[in-house]
Amino acid sequence: MPRAGLDAEAVVAAAATLADAEGLHQLTLARLAAALGIRTPSLYAHIDGLDDLRARLGARGALELAATLQLAAAGSARGDALRTIAQAYREYAHAHPGTYAAMQVAPDSDEFEAAGAAVIGPIVAVLRGYDLDGEPAIHAVRAIRSALHGFVSLEREGGFGLPIDLDDSYDFLVTMLDAGLAATH
Repeated sequence: MPRAGLDAEAVVAAAATLADAEGLHQLTLARLAAALGIRTPSLYAHIDGLDDLRARLGARGALELAATLQLAAAGSARGDALRTIAQAYREYAHAHPGTYAAMQVAPDSDEFEAAGAAVIGPIVAVLRGYDLDGEPAIHAVRAIRSALHGFVSLEREGGFGLPIDLDDSYDFLVTMLDAGLAATH
């Protein structure tokens, strides 16, 4: 019998806490069960194994990030909106490193696909301010995501060794993205 008050959402929330504190690769069903005070087989009443848990964690993170980006971009346009989205993206990745890592795996799941599309929505809305839509907007979304993810990943892994302020470098990156987007039209 499942523990009272424990459901799939609570299991994924506990997984997020554990992954963010210890890293996604440290997230195991045994560790999660211990954190929840249950036996490992009891998790199967709520999830279908570690792959399912990671897919759900990635989808949860994508929905959280989408809401964060939407809120960040509200009331601004073009460069200002791009800058606030970029900052919100970076802050989310640093505040939720395990959840962010789970978002980077692309499982074959409708839930994950819908959550990923939700992340793109606020970015596409910002791109409308640059008069970008259709295929050019897709290219722009890919460029923005690649730039932001690349910077955040290098930053998290200690990949920037020079003693130059990373905030300044990130601002420079976003300024370059803004200039590039503005130059497309």
